[in-house]
Amino acid sequence: MTKLIEQIRKIKNGEARMPGIGHMFGMRITEVGEGTLTMEMATDERFENAIGTLHGGVICDLGDAAMGTAFGTTCESDESYATIELKCNFLRPVWKTTLSARAWVVSRGKTIGLVECEVHDAGKRLIAKLSCTMTVLRGEKLKGRELRTG
Repeated sequence: MTKLIEQIRKIKNGEARMPGIGHMFGMRITEVGEGTLTMEMATDERFENAIGTLHGGVICDLGDAAMGTAFGTTCESDESYATIELKCNFLRPVWKTTLSARAWVVSRGKTIGLVECEVHDAGKRLIAKLSCTMTVLRGEKLKGRELRTG
């Protein structure tokens, strides 16, 4: 088992704190496996845009966090990762609800990976479909990129 997946499981189990923006937004990991991850996030008026629906950037943040963390489950202790491309298709507006983001690694090579994600609302309706390209970081590129769990 890789070091990163062990750290991610500790976050899921409440033994370590969700890092950074995930903590600030109240994201929580509900399922984790090698190459797969599900996160949830409750939304409210703090996350509204100017017209009263959930801001699209919040959906992107949740999807990006889920995809990045899913990819992280495939990394060894001497590897890290970074998103180099992110695409989000918004399929319907959403208001106050609990969002669930399910992410899975489609392809994981030595230097590049592809991850996909679906975001659903509490009614199980598909809200957004995301994909991202990840780069694997090793050696000097790891400097300052350890998983921060507070």
